[in-house]
Amino acid sequence: MTSSGGDTTTSGSGDIVRSLELLWGTETPPSRGPRRGLSLERIVTAAVELADAEGLGAVSMRRLSTELGVGTMSLYRYVPGKAELLDLMLDRVQGLPPDTVVTEQADWRAAVETLARGHLALYRRHPWLLKVNQSRTVLGPGTLRGLESALGGLRGMGLSDPETLSVIIAVQSFVGGIARMEIEAVEAARETGVSDEDFWKSQEPILARAMEGGRFPLMAQLSEDTFSAEFDHFAFGLRCLVEGFEAVVARRAADPS
Repeated sequence: MTSSGGDTTTSGSGDIVRSLELLWGTETPPSRGPRRGLSLERIVTAAVELADAEGLGAVSMRRLSTELGVGTMSLYRYVPGKAELLDLMLDRVQGLPPDTVVTEQADWRAAVETLARGHLALYRRHPWLLKVNQSRTVLGPGTLRGLESALGGLRGMGLSDPETLSVIIAVQSFVGGIARMEIEAVEAARETGVSDEDFWKSQEPILARAMEGGRFPLMAQLSEDTFSAEFDHFAFGLRCLVEGFEAVVARRAADPS
C-alpha cells in the first residue's frame, strides 16, 4: 500500500500481474499451508474486518498474522504483500455476490438512485475506502460485477458508452463527497472529543459580531436553518443529478444526432 501523500493509499501500486492472478484464481494455491484452515479468502476477510474496525492504517502483515494466529511469513505464501492485499480487499467490498443477476432496468432513474444509495451504504460500512486513491483500480471479478450491474441499469438512458460511464462517475463522485463530509465529521468528533454542536457553538460569539459588522451581507441574511443537520443534502443533490440527466436524455431523444 503505497502512500501518495497524507493518509491516502494508492490501489494498483503492487505487482499487478500477481494481483490479477489472485483475483481471478489463475494462480495455483500453496500445496501445503502453514496452518489448517488458512486461505487467501480468510486472509482478505480478516483484513477487511480489521480495516472496518480500526481503519486502513491498522492493516499490516504483522497485525494480520496476529489476528489469524499464524507467523507473519506464513501470509506471504498466499499474498505477496500489503499492496496486493489492498487490491483484493477493494474487489471484495466493491463487488456484488457471485450469484447476482444483472438485468436491464426499465426505469433508469431508479437505477441511478439505487447506484447512489448503494455507494453511500458502501462508504458507511467501509469508511476506509475514502482513504484509497483508486485512479488505477486492478479489475477483479467483484469490481466488474458491480460495473456490469450499473451499466445494465442505465442502458435505458439511450446515451453513448462514454456518456453512460460519465453518469456513473458523476454519481460516484457526488456520493463520495457526501460520504466524506459525513464520515469526516464523525472522525473529527471522535478524535477531538468535541461534538459538532459544541464545536460550532464555541464560534457563535465571534461570528455574531462578524455578521453585525456588515462585511458579509449575504452570510448575514442566511436563514437560521441554513446549516441545519436536518436538511438532507444527499437526497436534494441526488434529485438535482437525476433531473439534470433527464434533461440530457430528453434532448438526445428529440435529436439523436
